[in-house]
Amino acid sequence: MAQGDLFPEIMPYDTGTLAVGDGHTMYYEQLGNPSGRPVLFLHGGPGAGAGLVHRRFFDPSYWRVIIFDQRGSGRSTPLGGIDANTTPHLVGDIERLRGHLGLGSLVLFGGSWGSTLALAYAQTHPENVQACVLRGIFLGRRIEIDWFMHGIAQVFPEEHRAFAEFLPPSERGDLLGNYIKRLNNPDPAIHMPPARVWSVYEGACSTLMPAPETVSSFAQDRTAIGLARIEAHYFANHLFLPPEGLLAAMHRIAHIPAEIIQGRYDMICPPHSAFALKAKWPKARLTMVPDAGHSALEPGVRRALVGALERLK
Repeated sequence: MAQGDLFPEIMPYDTGTLAVGDGHTMYYEQLGNPSGRPVLFLHGGPGAGAGLVHRRFFDPSYWRVIIFDQRGSGRSTPLGGIDANTTPHLVGDIERLRGHLGLGSLVLFGGSWGSTLALAYAQTHPENVQACVLRGIFLGRRIEIDWFMHGIAQVFPEEHRAFAEFLPPSERGDLLGNYIKRLNNPDPAIHMPPARVWSVYEGACSTLMPAPETVSSFAQDRTAIGLARIEAHYFANHLFLPPEGLLAAMHRIAHIPAEIIQGRYDMICPPHSAFALKAKWPKARLTMVPDAGHSALEPGVRRALVGALERLK
């Protein structure tokens, strides 16, 4: 049984790495019931990596849980690697992992960028997807990228000011381009300071109420360089999504049941994207959490996510 709203801590029964080409090696782990229904966890960012707490959303007696770190993220190598790191590459990596583990069709569980990747994979391989549980919807549209880079200043002016003023005044007209120049410099003395600032900015804007422990976790070097460098790389390339975007291909997955969980006060991925997705997905159920921001670990969001998984049983 879940303790409060998450299940008890659990260790994997299997861990491994998988060479996926282009110099990338992907970390994965399996936990729960080896004979259970497979569910694939897709972390956010892009570049954030998966954490130990993410294991606890799933009833280990029912689910066969597969968690992996995407290219350049977390325990995958090379950390922060952006060469051959695109959305189609990640979709291909999921297929490679599915084959490697002998999985049939999957339930996809992802939030933020994880929701984007889940949609991209499902639209490419609908025959392999049983259902989706998605949180904090991000569709990779220009309006969403611009909101992250600039619009959040309307709600978090102090945090955005710290983010923008890391750069000298002459470079603030192109925050993304000038962050990328620093983040992609091979010298840690040059790329780590902007990585920490970028990552802390995202962490500070992720919760409804201030959460110092969340900000502290985002400030860790390993999280910061993967998140900041890869996220900026993806933003600069329109998330490597088709020009028509994800909503244009929703007919491919209209038959797949889905649960959409959205914090009312999500400032990283504002609710308009969740509503736009629901409008294109008749089989989706949208749950608005009235007292939450973006983080999957806010009490109302994590209860809603566990509840969504329980309804899928």
